[in-house]
Amino acid sequence: MKRALLSCVLTIFTTAVSGQGATDFPKLNWLEGSWKKMNTKPGRSGHEKWESITPSPMKGIGITLQGKDTVFWEKLELVVKEDAIYYVADVQGNKEPTWFKITSIGNNGFTCENDDHDFPKKIVYEKEDRKMKVTISGNGKSVGFLFEKG
Repeated sequence: MKRALLSCVLTIFTTAVSGQGATDFPKLNWLEGSWKKMNTKPGRSGHEKWESITPSPMKGIGITLQGKDTVFWEKLELVVKEDAIYYVADVQGNKEPTWFKITSIGNNGFTCENDDHDFPKKIVYEKEDRKMKVTISGNGKSVGFLFEKG
């Protein structure tokens, strides 16, 4: 009897925990659309654009321009893998995309981390109204980017 009860409890727990990434994925829908970078150096502009590929993943692109010339680009993706959500950055010049596991997620933001990456090790997206702050950090360094939905 105890064995059957324990087996039942473990089955319920396993079912509740599995698929958590897919369950939390809709909390990322606020990211969809175009975001204009507000804190750029003079003569530069930038943006991130995200779109949903129903129900997941989300695909994005980040671009920085100097005048009309592209000086930086990255392909971005949010995907569910093995019951977790990952932020995947494919940055120009890197041989392989870098995977950051989302460690915290809410309706207005998320945090993702990869301690094995050189920089950044942590990426935080936070939304307030039509503005978004992205902070990348690691190794005692932190850089913030401000965006407005447009």
